This record gives sequence, C-alpha cells and structure tokens, in this order.
Amino acid sequence: MQQSIHSISFLLERSPCETSLRYHLAKLSMADLEAVNTAILGHNLSSVLTPGKKYTFAIDFTNDPYYGTVVPENDGYIIRSQLKKSTNDFYSYVTVYAITRNRQVTLAVYPVTKGTSKVAYIARCLDAITAAGLEIEALCLDREFYARTVIAFLRTAKVPFILPVRKHSRAMKRLLNGTRARFGAYTMRGKPALDLTIAMVVLYAKGKRGKHGAENLGYVVDGVDWHPRRIHETYRSRFAIESSYRMRNQVKPRTSTRNPVIRYLFAIISFLLRNLWMAVLWNRFSPVRRGPKTIEMRAFRFDQFRLMIWEAVRSTLKIIQLIPALRSHG
Repeated sequence: MQQSIHSISFLLERSPCETSLRYHLAKLSMADLEAVNTAILGHNLSSVLTPGKKYTFAIDFTNDPYYGTVVPENDGYIIRSQLKKSTNDFYSYVTVYAITRNRQVTLAVYPVTKGTSKVAYIARCLDAITAAGLEIEALCLDREFYARTVIAFLRTAKVPFILPVRKHSRAMKRLLNGTRARFGAYTMRGKPALDLTIAMVVLYAKGKRGKHGAENLGYVVDGVDWHPRRIHETYRSRFAIESSYRMRNQVKPRTSTRNPVIRYLFAIISFLLRNLWMAVLWNRFSPVRRGPKTIEMRAFRFDQFRLMIWEAVRSTLKIIQLIPALRSHG
C-alpha cells in the first residue's frame, strides 16, 4: 500500500514500533542482500520456469527518483541521468527478466554503482540465469548496451543476443535503407574491428503519431538464426518490462531514507510481489484446453492481488480503530 516505516506503525496494532523496525533493518548489509536476492525472487518460480529449458530474457535498468542530498553513505549509489519526475538523481537497479510469453518474471535485481561497467552487470545477470538452471534462447538488451565491449563479451560467452543498433555512422544509415526484411553485414571500427550481422525489418507508419513512410529497424544478432520479423517481434516483447516496472512501483514502500541498503531491500520486495502474482496466475488461472498453456490475466488483476494481501495483513496485525482525541467535542 506504499506505506512508510513511520506510517505503518501507526496503522497496525500488532506491528513492531518504528524503532524496532529500524533496529532490525540496520542489521542488513548490501553484500548479504545481493547474495540472497535471487533466492528471494526465485521463491515459487520453479513451477513457472522449468529448469533445463530455454527462455527469452531481457536485461534492463530501472531508476527510482531521489530528492535528497548526496552524502558519503549513498554517494556511490546515486546515478545522474536525464530529468524525470523533477530530479536528475536516482537509485538505479539492473534487472534480468524472463520475457517469454505468459511467464514474465524477474530473476535478479542488483544495485547500480558508479564506476561499474555494463559488462560486469551482464555477467552477474547471466550468473543468475545459470544458478536458476535455465537456458538462454535469446538475450534482449537495450540500445544503451550497444558497445564494442558488450558485444565482444557476449560473443566470447557464446550467449545468443538481440541488440538494437545505433544509427551514428554513415555506413549504418546506408545499411538501414531498404524496403524489405533482410540481413546485412556491418563492421564496427576499432582494434580489433568487429564484423556484425544486422537483422533489419521495415515498418510503415501509416499516419501513426503523425508519421508516414517506411522506417528500417536494425538489430545486432549473434547465435539467433530466426527470420528478421521474428527477431523484431521477440525484441518487442521486451517492453513487457515497462508494465512490470509500473506494477512494482504500485507496491514499493515509501521512503525518504538515504540508506542504499534499505532502498535496495524495498526494490527486492516490490519485484517479489509482482513475481508471486505471476506465479498465482500461471498455476491457478490457466484454462484446461488443447494447445500451448495460456493464462487469463483479466480474471485476477494485480490490483486484486495487492488488495487481498493488504486485507490479510489487516486481519493478522489488526488495524487501529480507536484513536484518542486531542480535545473533546464542543
């Protein structure tokens, strides 16, 4: 319900007091949370993602706005970015997310720190996938990962991936000029040069958003032998992450703390709640019929799940119903 540590102790009779809550939260360390976050998020997911099978995954960043001052305690965790929600300062997290249809869950979430390379984050996310016993059918990455070091690392690790191109060079702009789906070759300059395979699809705006004509979209691919159209559709499914982020923001506890450990814990909890809802959908809201397994998301919305949990909390910890008045009536 987006309550804070301070407010929840005034709402529930059996809730620990604010002092006790903060005392126990102070025992947590960033290293401990990073070590166990995959176990927390993986709770009850074995029925959703079967170990040994291949799935499509995405790695992405999400930012939580920060409006306080930067102090030594959180300096390494405050990331400067484009203005959003009236601030340029954020606590940022990198997530690895299964985007296979009807099984969209977060496997791991790690805090972003200054000076850590994107390759290091990708390596941690790949370790989380391996630890879960899962195989990668394709790894979808955001355009901000378009870099020589990232592409070279994924090739060395033999990870099949899909990565949208940047249209910086004249050679890339010439390549992205056509009227049909196709593959092309592109050389990324540097030492050594990287020879890339680019899958290209053509989309027609047809007046959408005031645009007309054809647009060529290109993706660097490696280890993926699909038709360019399927590559594009698979990458589009990555945008399910945005829906997941909106849901987890609905249940993220409210806080103004500068402590990056507590903020990281709250991020893990919010992703966990979304995962649990998806597990319930997969196991209890799947019609029995022929063909691939599907789920009826409209039968059990996330808001219903959230409110049912809140009702259970209210029943167990008891809402405070009597509040002493500060003055008598009249």
